[in-house]
Amino acid sequence: MSRIRAAVLGSPIEHSLSPVLHRAAYQELGLDDWSYDRFEIDEAALPGFLAGLGPEWAGLSLTMPLKRAVIPLLDGISDTAASVEAVNTVVLTEDGRRIGDNTDIPGLLSALDERGVRKVESAAVLGAGATASSALAALARICSGEVTAYVRSAARAAEMREWGERLGVDVRTADWSRAAEALAAPLVIATTPAGATDELAAAVPAGPGTLFDVLYDPWPTALAAAWTGRGGKLLGGLDLLVHQAVLQVEQMTGRPAAPLAAMRAAGEAALLARH
Repeated sequence: MSRIRAAVLGSPIEHSLSPVLHRAAYQELGLDDWSYDRFEIDEAALPGFLAGLGPEWAGLSLTMPLKRAVIPLLDGISDTAASVEAVNTVVLTEDGRRIGDNTDIPGLLSALDERGVRKVESAAVLGAGATASSALAALARICSGEVTAYVRSAARAAEMREWGERLGVDVRTADWSRAAEALAAPLVIATTPAGATDELAAAVPAGPGTLFDVLYDPWPTALAAAWTGRGGKLLGGLDLLVHQAVLQVEQMTGRPAAPLAAMRAAGEAALLARH
């Protein structure tokens, strides 16, 4: 039996949950001839890796630092990926083309929709990296008013305002020293590294809105724990990871409905086993 291959690439890649999620999907869908691996690949190694892929390859998931580096190596990218200049999914077609997409943005929206968050009048974004630009792209579809981005430098502030103009979002920026103000927003998306928001935990107001903290390990973050303790609605990095992986599985396999519940259960079990 010839196997069909897929994998996640990035650096570092050791702790990626993508193999757990995709393999769970394959098992649930009965795709016994599919395999999903992980490869430690940086920008310098990416062109050679792609050049060496044979016809047995169906798709790739990409994490940092490859989401922008891969774009010149592709035959085309979706409008969604182009909007944030970031590709996290590559589908390898039967005629040999490499097509890039970004499932982080619709994945974020699907995760929010699952929790009943479909429209907000304003929002706050903590941080200004690649995930923050994806957050702005998602907010462009569900936020009717202003988005405030809390950042640590003037350069980052300028970047976020530029992304806002490009994506059609009314973005105001504020210095990180005022980040506690963000917690009053009806929707807060935290895109910062581990530990960065711990200092905000004590400032969570009573009866907060929705927090989407994109971290999943360690979990819960101090901010996430304080948020639920005050009665707020909480989404975590696993929610984003699972929903974007569902879309990847559907694109790579051609199956219309990836098994969300089975993938989430596998991800939760894998995280629990780490601790």
